[in-house]
Amino acid sequence: MSAPSGPNLHASTTSLLSLLMIIIGVGLVVRTVTLGGSIFAIGVIMGVLFVAAGCGRLWVAARGSK
Repeated sequence: MSAPSGPNLHASTTSLLSLLMIIIGVGLVVRTVTLGGSIFAIGVIMGVLFVAAGCGRLWVAARGSK
């Protein structure tokens, strides 16, 4: 099996980094809440923004490949 190249490499990298952003965002929320942070704590807000950005990137990438 060969490594992806050109547009396939770009799509694969975008998906991978988007999933990584979602994982980091969920981790931020979980870590902040377990340490006693409220819903308005900076960790929760940043985590939600990371998840939203990752989901948005995946959505745009999926729409662009059609």
